[in-house]
Amino acid sequence: MDNSKIRIVTAMSGGVDSSLAAALLKRQGYDVVGVTLQLYPGDVSKAKGACCAGQDIYDASRVAQEIGIPHYVLDYETRFRQKVIQDFADSYARGETPIPCVRCNQKVKFADLMDAARKLGASAMATGHYVQRIDGAHGPELHTAADAARDQSYFLFTTTKAQLDFLRFPLGGMEKPQVRALAAELKLITADKPDSQDICFVPEGRYTSIVEKLRPDAARPGEIVDASGAVLGRHDGVMHFTVGQRKGLGLSGNGEPLFVLSLDAARARVVVGPRAALAAAKMTLREMNWLITPDAPFDCEVKVRSTRPPVAARVTPLFDETGEYGAQVELLGQEEAVAPGQACVFYSRGRVLGGGWIAAVERASAPTPRLEAMVS
Repeated sequence: MDNSKIRIVTAMSGGVDSSLAAALLKRQGYDVVGVTLQLYPGDVSKAKGACCAGQDIYDASRVAQEIGIPHYVLDYETRFRQKVIQDFADSYARGETPIPCVRCNQKVKFADLMDAARKLGASAMATGHYVQRIDGAHGPELHTAADAARDQSYFLFTTTKAQLDFLRFPLGGMEKPQVRALAAELKLITADKPDSQDICFVPEGRYTSIVEKLRPDAARPGEIVDASGAVLGRHDGVMHFTVGQRKGLGLSGNGEPLFVLSLDAARARVVVGPRAALAAAKMTLREMNWLITPDAPFDCEVKVRSTRPPVAARVTPLFDETGEYGAQVELLGQEEAVAPGQACVFYSRGRVLGGGWIAAVERASAPTPRLEAMVS
């Protein structure tokens, strides 16, 4: 097959990974078109470790020029603000722990951008994500990356079967040192560029300023209580807390360290208790995405955070008269600090089976006795 007749649109963020993905496809003879999303007005973010800034657009444009491919910048500022940033603030206001990178992939990159790629006449769209797309007996499958330390499958669990058919991941079988070495060999200007580390729209980690601006009600003061409802202290808003948090509670005088067990945004309450009370037993999931067709409970491994190892679990699909609408996950291994708003992703021998958003968590332990504490 003549690769020059196959157009592949490559999402170029301005980093080394997407730059190399475009360069490798170009070297393989494909008709490559680079596309970069402008998510902010002008050069709004220059903080070290951020991404999607004006400098990144410039770097992506230079790489495209160097490797000889056309490059387009698409203004997605409005849809990114509505579909990702607003959702992020709303989630925190509900007392959840959001994952904006998943929402960005789900609602922007693998939705709107994919539509744009088709309009550009592409047969496929490529990204620099560290995951593998493997053709199976029943179509393409999503698998973890060869480089386990860089695997991004958790962030792509919302990828649908139809989207997976259109997507390509040139770096999935490579390790990061190899990526940088190849980028240097091809003389890409991004070869030594640091990886982005923070949420792109809160590059210095001060997410509360975003939440307070968009959802000022999330800054409503309230009570810090133990599991029995005894008031231990006060707080300045549930948005300042996440499940599992220990520092910054402003409590002292208790007999053991206290952790955030749950957040009750409706009553502006932060519930705290000992670490043992963080252990989770079951989860109820919503907004499921299945890459298999489940018709009965099944055993697998699940991840509730990208950096944690998977744990054994039993997944029971939940159905109503309209079809599948959720799932219940019974954890068979130890997992703690599980919070609504996080994602739960299902795996089997490295293959992503699907996943959903955590709506509710059932703790493994009973409510703890009344604790005594005072504001420090």
